[in-house]
Amino acid sequence: MKLKLNIIILILLSIFLASCNKSEKAQEANEKTEEHSENENSTTASLTEDQMNAVGISLGQIEMKELTATIKANGALSVPNNNKANATSLYGGVIKTLNVQVGDFVKKGQVIATIANPEFIQLQEEYLTAGSRITFAEQEYRRQRELFDNDAGAKKNLQNAEAELKTLRTKRASLQRQIQMMGINPGSVSNRNLKSGLVVTAPISGTISNILLQIGSYIDVSSPVAEIVDNSSLHLDLQVFEKDLPSIKVGQKIHFTLTNNPVEEYDAEVYSIGTAFENQSKTIPIHCKVKGNKNGLIDGMNTTAVVSLNNQLMPAVPNTAITSADGKDYIFIVIAPKEEEHTDGKTQEKHNEKTTNFERVEVVKGTSEMGYTAITPVKSIPEGAKIATKGAFFINAKLTNSGEHEH
Repeated sequence: MKLKLNIIILILLSIFLASCNKSEKAQEANEKTEEHSENENSTTASLTEDQMNAVGISLGQIEMKELTATIKANGALSVPNNNKANATSLYGGVIKTLNVQVGDFVKKGQVIATIANPEFIQLQEEYLTAGSRITFAEQEYRRQRELFDNDAGAKKNLQNAEAELKTLRTKRASLQRQIQMMGINPGSVSNRNLKSGLVVTAPISGTISNILLQIGSYIDVSSPVAEIVDNSSLHLDLQVFEKDLPSIKVGQKIHFTLTNNPVEEYDAEVYSIGTAFENQSKTIPIHCKVKGNKNGLIDGMNTTAVVSLNNQLMPAVPNTAITSADGKDYIFIVIAPKEEEHTDGKTQEKHNEKTTNFERVEVVKGTSEMGYTAITPVKSIPEGAKIATKGAFFINAKLTNSGEHEH
């Protein structure tokens, strides 16, 4: 009986010890999991006073600064149609010479190309013939007038002579005008000086943007030889969203850069605001006149512009208070030191040495001006909270290094 009792006691004791061992292991596993989770999600860093002095970390607060608000917009450079032109010929023919290249600046009336066509000689021939026939018709008219005045001729003959003279004069005037439009001086046309070619001239002053034909090509009335653009009237067309439209006013200053050259900055000024949406983009076109330097600007170039608005009071921090990581921007606010609970039920500070604890807070950057940048915190920050105004980069490095060490 006594033996059976001892066996039962041993069994119960074994079960109790096994249960305690499992409980300890589970608690230890939970503590490790919690510690790992805490390390993984940590957004705080602690720095001692010596560390802060060594890297020059300064403390301050978020300030309300009067900064110039801006609107960013995309657009393109364009030239009005009345500052673009095609150099064309009024008559068909074969291109004999080309006197310009793409990129050349030409003045109004400058010869672009010459065209050859045997029909040009025929027009000059008809012009000279008309002149000779007019001389004969004038003599005949005078003769019929004398006969009629002396009652020796019929009035009908006088009228026929007068009609013939008027017809020939009209014909010559028409041919004279056609020859002038060909670029030939009618006074220089003679039997010994018949020209088989004519010139194509620039209708406006500007830059040759495209040459459409080559030597030997046949050109007709509808075929331009070259395209000319006058970049002196270059303007900027921006696409602004509906929500930003109330902030746009005529006369506002624009700063823009080319998409393929973001280093060089150019200036423009708003002179017209569109009254209808552009296609399906839900944007309104804003027309701006380019001011000052226009070197390197060409019709059709894509741009990125910044529209300057009136000064506004907004929360801002020094540029040195912002650091970037993984495509996001952050600032660091000072928080109270964390406390740990020990097995004896008492609490004590995590660090015996005097430290400052920082929490990383994500922000969205706004306008930057005079060393300050406007910010919008992603989560609320207590009013009057202290922040690191200088040395945010070093705090972020400490936070990153601590996380890696803990792992």
